[in-house]
Amino acid sequence: MIAAGHDRPDGMPAIPDWSAPDALALMDATGVAVSMLSVSSPGVHLGDTARTVALARTVNDEGAALVAAHPDRFGLFASLPLPDVDAAVAEAAYAYDTLHADGIVLLTHYDGTYVRDPAFEPLMAELDRRRAVVLLHPTSPAGWRETCLGRPRPMLEFPFDTTRAVARLVLDRVLTDHPRIRFIVPHAGAALPVLADRIAAFAFLETETPVDVVNALRTLHYDVAGLALPRALPALLQLVGADRLLYGSDHPFTAGWVVEGMASTLASHDFLPPDGKQALLSGNAARLFPRLSG
Repeated sequence: MIAAGHDRPDGMPAIPDWSAPDALALMDATGVAVSMLSVSSPGVHLGDTARTVALARTVNDEGAALVAAHPDRFGLFASLPLPDVDAAVAEAAYAYDTLHADGIVLLTHYDGTYVRDPAFEPLMAELDRRRAVVLLHPTSPAGWRETCLGRPRPMLEFPFDTTRAVARLVLDRVLTDHPRIRFIVPHAGAALPVLADRIAAFAFLETETPVDVVNALRTLHYDVAGLALPRALPALLQLVGADRLLYGSDHPFTAGWVVEGMASTLASHDFLPPDGKQALLSGNAARLFPRLSG
């Protein structure tokens, strides 16, 4: 990342430290039984296609080794070497068939090509065939220099890019065409809970057979990483039920002491009845990842 000019990824102050022992210690302190490993933005595509393929394989092998060393504490979302679609399909096969990955992580776009783009259709078909769990993660959009207000892009650009990517998946009927892919939308749905009705209204104007936007959004899963309380999570619960929520920490880009504080708030807040809170904290994840349900 440093060699490719990402020493301050997406405008964040630095690349955070991470190690398995430190992660396990934080998990124990926070009451987290299992963590899902994934590579965050800017991902593995750092400008050179051949190096992207090699880097995806390296991080996936390393992630699988961590899972093998701690099989009941870690799961793995494999990274793919997009925008090379053929290589991505091959790496997905390797991740599932050889590494036994638990899912796939996709960025919202790759060099400005959003995951809904028709060029990615062979990958979507493969992920659908495998009933893949796919974690979406935002990255800096094109033109961020003009729109980020001089602040780190996770502040505004990440939520908007997530919203843009998911809206395209819905409006372009990717969810309808590939209903067996189980997408996880990060950060309490970004701006989608607030904009869902607006997107639905414009979809109704576009065609004689409009997409049912709200019901499509209700088929997705949503993690509550980031500052979900006090406002974002109640807004999301106006769109989906507790059965669609997943705990998320955003560690290590979110510092350990913040992770502990937010986890404690989630556990003690009265925004959900006890059965709904239990679904968010463990039950829903156990259904998505039966290998880790114990």
